[in-house]
Amino acid sequence: MGLKVLAIFAALLAIAQAAVPVSAMGQAGANRPGVSRAAAAIMLASLQNAASPSPGGVTEGGAGGSQPAPHVTVATAAPAPKAWTWQEEVTWIANIVLAVVGYAGIMMFRSLLKKIERQTAFGEVAAEAAAKTAHAVLLNAQSLVQSERPWILISIEPSRSAENSFTVMATNRGRAPARITATAEQAMIAVDEKYLPIPPEYDRDDSKAPTVPIILVPGESTAVKSFSRDEVKPLCDSEERFRRIETWEEKIFLYGRVTYVDLISLPDDGVHETNWCCWYIHGRQNSGMVIAGTHEYNSHT
Repeated sequence: MGLKVLAIFAALLAIAQAAVPVSAMGQAGANRPGVSRAAAAIMLASLQNAASPSPGGVTEGGAGGSQPAPHVTVATAAPAPKAWTWQEEVTWIANIVLAVVGYAGIMMFRSLLKKIERQTAFGEVAAEAAAKTAHAVLLNAQSLVQSERPWILISIEPSRSAENSFTVMATNRGRAPARITATAEQAMIAVDEKYLPIPPEYDRDDSKAPTVPIILVPGESTAVKSFSRDEVKPLCDSEERFRRIETWEEKIFLYGRVTYVDLISLPDDGVHETNWCCWYIHGRQNSGMVIAGTHEYNSHT
């Protein structure tokens, strides 16, 4: 017991000596160093519990042994937040301003992109409309030019001087004069027009130019090819073929090409061609001639 009393007395003496700093701390503020009132109360309660005898009445040196030494824990107060300097406050405000300005810039850039996209789409629509308009104007101009250019068409007329003789006539049906620069012709015997060669074949590759320049004004005609009944037998290579022509088992086809230029256009732009094909119908007593052949033999450029 003597040791316990001495320990309690020493603790009370320490508390008495620390009373002055504790009271001073309470007056100066919580930020001044020293032992707080709560810590002193905790230490006093622990010493009183250690000084009181155990419930079993165990004495010093008894079977229960001595009480454990008191353990005192002093809680350290949390440090006060550090006050900002004016440089830190300026930096924080500057960061906030930069964030707001950056967000505003992003929104403005996004709006600008949308406007550019709308303007681009509008430009594409306008360009497409302009292209269609230009194409329509071009077609209209081409139609006007085509309507004003010369057109040489082929017709068949019976000869007035010879019976069963026919003449292939080229007539300018356009609105401008034309000059014939070359002609080509060919006679061929075939079972049907479907057996004619495509494209048309001629004995000579080069078309022959007329000895005298032929200029056709609108409505004027010229003879291109004449064929009579007397020319049928010399065209056949045997009597059997001649008999087959008389019975229409084989047919005589006359075809050719007329090349002409437009006198009101440039030389490179005014070159045109007219292809023609006819079937000479040879009978036992009378003959005839009609337009025949496929599209390749009756084309115009």
